Amino acid sequence: QVQLVESGGGLVQAGDSLKLSCVASGRTDRIYAMGWFRQAPGKEREFVATISRHGGRTYYANAVKGRFTISRDNAKNTVYLQMNSLKLEDTAVYYCAADLIYSGTNPAATDFDSWGQGTQVTVSS
Repeated sequence: QVQLVESGGGLVQAGDSLKLSCVASGRTDRIYAMGWFRQAPGKEREFVATISRHGGRTYYANAVKGRFTISRDNAKNTVYLQMNSLKLEDTAVYYCAADLIYSGTNPAATDFDSWGQGTQVTVSS
């Protein structure tokens, strides 16, 4: 089992930056890709970014490409999401996820096996 705990969310203004962290515990040796997803009120959960096991490959949703950066530090069992130039439409609960059974370098949401509880990001004008 792997447990994931996100942190770093908050209330910011449009144009500001925020960095989310997600710390994994438990059987971290089983983690392959990790990802960030988000869910805004009244909307379905959507993909934000994923990163391969050793960080060599990253993937981004078009809506965040060029503004967000995913990274990971396996020595600290932590994945990060640096969010710059935040927009109102970035407001959502952000979840991190871990793939524990290899599903490629960019798994679909349904392939992720462990999920965090989420951290709220609110962007105001």
